[in-house]
Amino acid sequence: MLQQTQVKTVVPYWERWVRELPTLRTLAMARTDRVLKLWEGLGYYSRARNAQRAAKIILEKHGGEFPKSFAELIELPGIGRYTAGAICSIAFDQPLPILDGNVVRVLTRLFAVRCDPAERRTKARLWSLAESFVLAANEHRVNGDRSCADLNQALMELGALICTPANPNCDACPIQKLCGAFQRRCVAKIPAAGARPQAIARRFVALIVQNRGRFLIRKRPSGVVNAGLWEFPNAEVNRKTPEVLLKNLVDFRFAKPAPFCTIKHTITRYRITLDVFQASINAAPQVKLGKWCTLYQLHRLAFSSAHKRIVEKLSAQKPSS
Repeated sequence: MLQQTQVKTVVPYWERWVRELPTLRTLAMARTDRVLKLWEGLGYYSRARNAQRAAKIILEKHGGEFPKSFAELIELPGIGRYTAGAICSIAFDQPLPILDGNVVRVLTRLFAVRCDPAERRTKARLWSLAESFVLAANEHRVNGDRSCADLNQALMELGALICTPANPNCDACPIQKLCGAFQRRCVAKIPAAGARPQAIARRFVALIVQNRGRFLIRKRPSGVVNAGLWEFPNAEVNRKTPEVLLKNLVDFRFAKPAPFCTIKHTITRYRITLDVFQASINAAPQVKLGKWCTLYQLHRLAFSSAHKRIVEKLSAQKPSS
């Protein structure tokens, strides 16, 4: 959950998750829809699917015991070098490095590394520096302490609370006298910012079809962004006009739809505008794709963030069924 997401955002999700899925077995055996619903709003939903896949593998290949070795951990879905190192060092106090955004910022400033940390050679150097720190902590450990766990957590906390991206509190920094960037008066310029990808505007239309308090929704297919999540029929505006697209979204006739709302949101470098229209029909036909649901049922399903906002707006305009 903490990958690409701040702690303050994660805490309520984590508390609800461990309340609903307290063990590896309950996670492995849960319906995927339930897992995605618990994750709803955190984004990057492949993380939730990978967590469930990893739980199943741990049950099948490791007898339900969470792996403790780096080699075993990195084979699990969704776990890379950073996450495996974090688990090994923090959970099991092993001398393995971690390199998240906070640690990158601390190390680049401490050693006055002016190159872009995303560059291959620079990243390799930072991994080497992080490893030297944790190996030194392990070498000088005192019986009973948790030197590796404490060292890595301290580096992350230093970056999160003091060595912040903007306006770092250098006066409170415990390693100020050792900091190369501080001595050279270039803290604000480090780490170097890489070239930002150019924002790309995209426009979509979505259709709310209503019949006697029920709404037509569809599940996104596997292999696409937000796979497994529910949404209202929609399409990207390209060569066809929005009016033509709306008619092609379903295989039955409906009256001219009325504008309902416009939702703007961002996914990575895409700036998306979603124009939502609403239409009512007198009888709900059987559909090959999707299903008809009441507002109450919609709230029990996992939607992508933009379409969840549509559900919320529907709820705000009328009582749930």
